[in-house]
Amino acid sequence: MLAASEPRLVESLLLLSYPLHPPKKPAELRTKHFSSLQTPALFVHGLRDGFGTIAEMQSALSLILARTELLPISGAGHELLTKSTREALLEEVVSKFISGFAALVPATPR
Repeated sequence: MLAASEPRLVESLLLLSYPLHPPKKPAELRTKHFSSLQTPALFVHGLRDGFGTIAEMQSALSLILARTELLPISGAGHELLTKSTREALLEEVVSKFISGFAALVPATPR
């Protein structure tokens, strides 16, 4: 919500398991600020997340005028990480974020 009210605060967003709505309450959407969001964002979301289905996330992301991507994680719920996927998932998310948004983030001087 802060990035929606202050668009120049950050260059890009990485949202892990965004709680689209409370479990089993899809009518109580938490997307009122989405239409004001001007910051590019990568949403990482489990296919079994009780806080929103992938279809609900895709629909919600269409409200955002900035560039967005959705990275669905098979076998994951709201927690995303499991013992068997921990390292691979972290690598996949970081790689996707850097490759998809690196051009948007200014280089850090060395």
